[in-house]
Amino acid sequence: MGPLHGIKVVEFAALGPCPMAAMILADLGAEVVRIERKPAPGAKPASASRGDAGPSQDAPTPPRGAEAPPSGGSGGSPLFDPNIDILNRSRRVVTLDLKKPEGLAAARELVAKADILVEGYRPGVMERLGLGPDDSLNANPRLVYGRMTGWGQSGPLAHAAGHDINYLSLSGALHAIGEPGGKPVVPLNLVADCGGGAMLLVVGVLAALTEARGSGQGQVVDAAMTDGSALLMTMMYTLKAMGQWGQTRGSNLLDGGAHFYDTYRCADGKYLSIGPIEPQFYALFLQKAGIDDPDFSQQWDRARWPELKTRLAAHLATRTRDAWCVLMEGSDACVAPVLDMDEAPEHPHNRARGTFIEVGGVVQPAPAPRFSRSTPATPRPPQVGATGEDVLADWGFTPDAIDGLRRAGAI
Repeated sequence: MGPLHGIKVVEFAALGPCPMAAMILADLGAEVVRIERKPAPGAKPASASRGDAGPSQDAPTPPRGAEAPPSGGSGGSPLFDPNIDILNRSRRVVTLDLKKPEGLAAARELVAKADILVEGYRPGVMERLGLGPDDSLNANPRLVYGRMTGWGQSGPLAHAAGHDINYLSLSGALHAIGEPGGKPVVPLNLVADCGGGAMLLVVGVLAALTEARGSGQGQVVDAAMTDGSALLMTMMYTLKAMGQWGQTRGSNLLDGGAHFYDTYRCADGKYLSIGPIEPQFYALFLQKAGIDDPDFSQQWDRARWPELKTRLAAHLATRTRDAWCVLMEGSDACVAPVLDMDEAPEHPHNRARGTFIEVGGVVQPAPAPRFSRSTPATPRPPQVGATGEDVLADWGFTPDAIDGLRRAGAI
């Protein structure tokens, strides 16, 4: 029983940060029901599509401002397999035709029974369906209504198309990442989609849920990836205000500018990360690395950083990555191997903690964080093509009501 056991969540199928947020809620024990749009004959369900169709007046469209699932595939692409879309794990699915009055009424009834709603459509789509905050909160005053977009529900860019890289650009984060003299480097979609998007949406809906338990009133959570990306830059903006962060990429303490906070290529072509910032850790690193050159004692002389980085790179290139790890990993030298996605699940530390698990034959990250009492259940594989009649029954729909939906072609 995870800590969110007993919490009911309705997720309107979308892409990227919205399903990731719903996955986290499900991982932590919430009962999450994903409403899939009923596809046309031969078409993929909504969660398996990456199309950016134009606005619709009567049905949700794929959201502007959400990255694709990590499969690397796209709607209609043979590379995409919804059966192993990890972001959609641990949810039950109801497939409804929201263009039919009966399907829309069923969606409204599910929302009326939920504690949390999460959606990732562009502003105005849910309102046009009659599923917007006003209608939903009128039917369910305690509902927490979580909205995930790139630019937010308001502002001059609110209705524009965009993706993780664009929101990251607007926050100042993308400009700060990269090598000196080089172009900005895209940090996967970890910052805007995952951190500033999904994680902040989860924080927001859980905060609002806590407040609703006292006030009896729900509210809207407007989670924008631009806002979240900016929030994640708080430390850098702090250092800038203190005069300790420059605008030149790769010249600062935490962006690879310091010789003691970077990655280095080893003799086997693999990489080692080092980060001994504190003087005692730096001294230990030098000792274990076999560096006794007095020039390296000038740790905080920024003018020496480029030269010392060149010399340190040459030194670390004399051994393989794993040979350096034998000497330093696990000590206070602050050294770790840069693992690829095949190596990471096999690392002894990750294996000991169960950081990665296998579900349905697919290796994937385990639920996090850990709890001393409320241990979440093992994730379940995604449900693909489910109609959800069993879900409707569990949520209080009568057999006659479910039969009516079936006869109307709404399910």
